[in-house]
Amino acid sequence: MLDYRRVLADNVKAARKALDLSQEALALEADIDRTYVSGIERGRRNPSLTMIAKLAERLKTTPAALLTPHEL
Repeated sequence: MLDYRRVLADNVKAARKALDLSQEALALEADIDRTYVSGIERGRRNPSLTMIAKLAERLKTTPAALLTPHEL
């Protein structure tokens, strides 16, 4: 079975880096703690669909793209 937390982790990190954002900058824009962003990127957190949508908006992508196994 596909590990969607790992897919999300890799895609959030890739999208964040493509926009040249630090974890802290993304956290500020998404109104969450930097450690939460770090946890998502390490595959340790299981964010809600609402949080995935919020991150996607800040990362200029879609929730579907963040959950699709590919490189952004």
